[in-house]
Amino acid sequence: MIKKSNIYDKIISPIVTEKSTNLSEQNKIVFKVNKKFNKKIIKKNIEKIFKVEVVKVNIVNKKSKKKSSRGRKVRIPGFKKAIVTLKKGQNIDLTTGI
Repeated sequence: MIKKSNIYDKIISPIVTEKSTNLSEQNKIVFKVNKKFNKKIIKKNIEKIFKVEVVKVNIVNKKSKKKSSRGRKVRIPGFKKAIVTLKKGQNIDLTTGI
């Protein structure tokens, strides 16, 4: 049985850091996305959800790390992030939510 996925399952959350805020000046928005999906699927979903035109999608895979915390070994899980470039003049307001 094949499970149908929702368009909101592919994009987990926006990433709001100092670096991603600086990228927003260049019409780039950073999202944490599901590891299974590729650039084409992410592009279609961003366009459907936010009703904007996406020019380009770059993907970065963050590997998981092992750290020691209070003498114990802790594994920090990795994730996939997508840097989405929007058409000039368009933007996404992340403060309003979906």
